[in-house]
Parts: sequence; structure tokens; C-alpha cells
Amino acid sequence: MLIMSLICSVYGIIMIASATQSYSNGSAQYVIVQTLALGLGVLLFIGMTIIDVDIFAQHWGILYILSALLLGALLVFGGQSETGNNGWLRFFGIGIQPTEIVKLAFIIVLAKQLAYLKEYKNLNSIASIGQIVGHFIVVFGVILVTAQDLGSALVYFFIFAVMLFMAGVKIYWFVMGAAAMAAVIPFMWTYMLSEYQQQRILAPYDSSIDPNNTGINWQQNQAKIALASGQLSGAGLGEGTQSQSSAIPVKHSDFIFAVIGEELGLIGACLVLLLLMIIVVRCVQVGLRSGNTMSMLVCMGVAATVVFQTFENVGMCIGIAPVVGITLPFFSYGGSSLFSMFAAMGLVSGVKYRPKPLRSSLYGR
Repeated sequence: MLIMSLICSVYGIIMIASATQSYSNGSAQYVIVQTLALGLGVLLFIGMTIIDVDIFAQHWGILYILSALLLGALLVFGGQSETGNNGWLRFFGIGIQPTEIVKLAFIIVLAKQLAYLKEYKNLNSIASIGQIVGHFIVVFGVILVTAQDLGSALVYFFIFAVMLFMAGVKIYWFVMGAAAMAAVIPFMWTYMLSEYQQQRILAPYDSSIDPNNTGINWQQNQAKIALASGQLSGAGLGEGTQSQSSAIPVKHSDFIFAVIGEELGLIGACLVLLLLMIIVVRCVQVGLRSGNTMSMLVCMGVAATVVFQTFENVGMCIGIAPVVGITLPFFSYGGSSLFSMFAAMGLVSGVKYRPKPLRSSLYGR
């Protein structure tokens, strides 16, 4: 896991350097910060590998208290990003995205809850499903209210759905959940999303919102132009017309995939997807071989994170998904995202290198 994570991150740093060399302050600052974040991420990976995931699960209350404090701080100290969310805390010029940190706590605690209900209760009973859904609604609602971050909320939703499916929740519960969502979405759309977020979601599918692609669709349109101009092998590192101009905002972060596509072409873009697919497959393999329900679910939650963020980020760049500020795992600029991914990979690595339990207390199959 560490080797693949390092390969992706180094690849990302090279592309960040290329994407930021046209900035007025140059690329050195971004490269140094991302390299330092990578070094700290490796230390975090090692630490998470050493500590048994069961220990984190046993202290789930502490995890949730810390999560609540981080998200609650956004109401007082939160700063708005370019995508319209309020999901950043800034201290001495350093930005921290609490939803990235809380994501791991959510995966661990949900895995513990599902494993417990599967082992000692009836997972598919009304009472169990009520507990699980209640848990998610609280987390989902808090993220939308405090961070106003639809992108992160969608990531959490996908993680939740995948972990429920892998735990063995029956399909009829998913059908009922979909029906309930259909009834709730109009309320959420009206009262929980800002007008800016609503336009962001609709813009890729409704040309009347920005018919000339000069407003809310500007980023996405420029990203599509960059990807199309890259063709098979790209314009060359640092040679992209779009990527080396100011045409694509936040090109070192949310739109790094467009930079890769223009400068390294289809080959470079496909290599990114291949590397991330290998990481997902390894997470799934480790989970299925763990011999432990909770550990398996943690691995599946991590895999789901990489899958959804990759799909959404690439979808933003090619115009099939709304721009909601989702980073490309390991490749996008940002310490919080990189720390979160290395910590997640450390959890999976810890599961891999621990012997299979005959009957784990948390919880054998």
C-alpha cells in the first residue's frame, strides 16, 4: 500500500509543479508544502499501520467527540472556499479541512456499529436499520450545516451505502431508502443548499444557466478543452496551453486531472486511473482476506472513498459531474487530503499485516 501511495503522490507533486509554474509566485511553494505533507503522510501511514484498528474502534466515543469539535469549529472559524463551502479552518495561514479528518472516524465507527449489529443482533431488523440510518443522518446533516460542503457529504453517502451493502444489508432496505430520499431531496434542495450550490449541480446539465460558458461553467469548460487538446501523448510537461495559463482556476487541486490530460495526454490520464484502480483492488483484497467483519468494512470504506472521489473529480473535468470541490486522491494539492489518504492506507496496511483472528472481539465472522 505504501509503495503505490508514494508512486501516486510523487506523480502528483510533479504535476503540481507543472500546474503552478505559471503562477506569479512560482511553483516552489506548492512543491515544498506538498512534499512536506507527503513526508508527514508517510509517518502517519506508519503510525496507523502499527496501531490496531480495534483500538480506534474501542475508543469510538473519543473519535466522535473530536469530530464534533472539529466540525463545530467551522461554525465559528470556518472560511469559505472557491466552491462555496465553509469547510476550512485556517491557523497561521495553514488550511485544515475537518471533513477529511472526520471521514476516517466515520468509517471506523460505522464499521464497528455494523459489525456489532451483524454479530450480536439482527442487522436487517427495523431497530438495527433505524440505528444505522440515524447515525448517518446526524453526520450527513452536521456536515451540510457546519461545512456547507456538498462534495464531502456525497463522499460520506457513498461510503455509507457501500459499507451497508458489504455488511449484508438486504436490497429491500436500499429500495426503501431510495424512496425516502426521493421524498426528502426537495426539502434538502430548498433549505440546505445555497443558490450557488444549486447552480453548481445543475450547470453541467442545463445550458441555460451559463449559455456562453463564461460564468459558473467556465472552469469545467476550460478543463474539457485542456483534456481534448492533450490527445494521445499530450503537449509535454509544462507545455499545455490551458494548464500554463490562468484559464483553469485551482488547476493544482480540483482540476489537476485536466492538467495531466493536457500535458501527458490520454496515456498519462489512463496511468492515473490505473494506479488508483490498483489501490482500490488491493484495499478490497485485504478486506476480503481479513477474516474479521469490522476490518473488512474499514477496508471497503477506504476503497469506496478512493472510488467515489476519483469518479467525481474526473467527472468534474470531463463535464459529467457537477463541480463540488472534490480532490483527486494522492494527486491534488492539499495537506488535509493527503494526510487523510495516507492514514486510510495505513489502516488497510495494518489489517493486512495482522494475523487473521479465530474469533475477534471486534468481530469475527
